[in-house]
Amino acid sequence: MTGNTIDLGGLSGNGRKRGRSILASAALVMVVSTSTAALAQDAGFNPDASIVVGSLYEPQNLDNTAGAGQGINEAFNGNVYEALFTLTDAGDVAPGLVAEQTVSEDGLTYTFKLRPNVSFHSGDPLTAKDVKHSIERVVAPDSKSSRKKSLATISEIQTPDDQTVVIKLSARSISLPYNLSYVWIVNDAAKDLNASEDGTGPYRLDEWRRGSSLALTRNDKYWGTAPTNGEVVFQYFTDATALNNALLTGAVDVITSVQSPDSIAQFKDNPDFTVTAGQSTTKELLAFNDRIEPFNNVKVRKAIARAIDDKKLLQSIWGEYGTLIGSFVPPTDPWYVDLTAVDAYDVESAKALLKEAGFADGFSFKLDTPNYDPHPIVAQFLQSELAKVGIKVEINVITANEWYTKVYKAHDFQATLQEHVNHRDIVFYGNPDFYWGYNNPEVVDLIKQSEAAANTDEQTAKLTEANRIIAEDAASNWLYLYPQIVVSSSAVTGYPVNGLNSQFFAYNIKKSGN
Repeated sequence: MTGNTIDLGGLSGNGRKRGRSILASAALVMVVSTSTAALAQDAGFNPDASIVVGSLYEPQNLDNTAGAGQGINEAFNGNVYEALFTLTDAGDVAPGLVAEQTVSEDGLTYTFKLRPNVSFHSGDPLTAKDVKHSIERVVAPDSKSSRKKSLATISEIQTPDDQTVVIKLSARSISLPYNLSYVWIVNDAAKDLNASEDGTGPYRLDEWRRGSSLALTRNDKYWGTAPTNGEVVFQYFTDATALNNALLTGAVDVITSVQSPDSIAQFKDNPDFTVTAGQSTTKELLAFNDRIEPFNNVKVRKAIARAIDDKKLLQSIWGEYGTLIGSFVPPTDPWYVDLTAVDAYDVESAKALLKEAGFADGFSFKLDTPNYDPHPIVAQFLQSELAKVGIKVEINVITANEWYTKVYKAHDFQATLQEHVNHRDIVFYGNPDFYWGYNNPEVVDLIKQSEAAANTDEQTAKLTEANRIIAEDAASNWLYLYPQIVVSSSAVTGYPVNGLNSQFFAYNIKKSGN
């Protein structure tokens, strides 16, 4: 087979140097461990510290193919489970469990050599069969992974030996390494992954107290560089005020994402705390069911967009923080362009469009909204804004589980509020079967062409064009981009700040003192 071979053995996974080269010996690992301990002593941090992370996102279960929600990604991605590739906190795709990659000239065959001497937490060695099993779990008919369709071009997975995985595609997929970063590699012998785990990461699950906390302990047999702490405990809260108070009183060390500007004020000028603003990929959007009337009418969707003062909404929720966006694509994506001028706030224009669409007197619809902040508050704002153009909104508050069943799976809704956290997720608008039902053949084709692109410049051009069309179609109403603000005790450093896909790598977190 001809193609390009890339040796990834010495590069960083999860955005840091943490791997051994293929020729690394046990003696070298001992030297690294000793050096790390010495460095910790010199730097004044405690390598065995317990880091308590405060979060509002408890997982619904522990399996990311079973609808576990964003909380499982926050706690487990890169910490407990690893993938062949990793999306770093900077947004780059870096090698994870892959040591070497070869791509055929036609782009239809990828050959991956796995890192040697990697073991699962159970002690079983990582093999190519585990990788094959893990990918098949994500693309299985009963999988709830949002990335299942992104891997649909995989036609065959071969495992010629324990260290080699060969993936054959039915069509070119320039995003395959990126999409594989969503596939956690699990032991093919593992059972009951809803409540337990068997990954290869730097931490192993210690205890999950449902409704309270999830504790991870350092994996002392980890194949890479040891974490700079001994334990990470995710402490879960249902109320943002209680979460903030926990940080103020020292009950938690760091908050992964602050939920309101009022929360920031009490930490901002206090030397005991550090406030860090990163880049978010979390979009708050009003999603229509584009399959049904009146939302199958582009003029109606555009009228709604123009009737809502997004700037006023963002300010009411986040004050000076957050970003207005005119599409589903945030500034961190390569195909971002500023489209905020498309369907900008204009009440009179909104009324005119409604009249052209045959709804001069407005209409009524039900808005399904999750019961956690900020959705109910946003729903009330939209209700008030749309009343100005004669549209009556009935707010229907539902739980996260109900949202998944009713909206995401059954498509039983008229319109809904939701935050989408994923990075590079414009591809969802190329899937007519996705919950919002947007179906523009030109967009479908552009997204398909982008995936078959021979290089990233071609991919970017196709997706930039698709992005403009989606915005002009007002496929959804993109209200704002969340800010990503991490607040910690000043004794804690080394945490990620960008929160791409809600991941929160814990292995570099350091805590001074005891």
